[in-house]
Amino acid sequence: MAYNEKIADRIREAIMDLPKVEEKFMFGGVCFMVNDKMCVGVVKDEMMCRIDPTLEDEVLEKNGCRPMDFTGRSMKGYVYVSEEGMKKKKDFEYWIDLCLAYNVIAKASKKKKKI
Repeated sequence: MAYNEKIADRIREAIMDLPKVEEKFMFGGVCFMVNDKMCVGVVKDEMMCRIDPTLEDEVLEKNGCRPMDFTGRSMKGYVYVSEEGMKKKKDFEYWIDLCLAYNVIAKASKKKKKI
């Protein structure tokens, strides 16, 4: 799995003091689950952010932000942010705060029943 460890370390540092944080490897990268919900992650050299879908048009205008199109189609409520869009500490914190704010109201995915 090739993903940018420096970005992953920045995310770890930003959220490590929160309760119920879990790291999972998915999408060919790493995802940080907060309160059992996908919150933020790293795919290749980009940060993957789960955000409030109603803010998507607004955040897509920000430097380095683009729709998450992992499956070839844009996924509502998910964006990628390039290193350029989070180079400055305040920009990085903006994205982390946006993800954490949405995590409070986001729905958790349904757990698969074990047989």
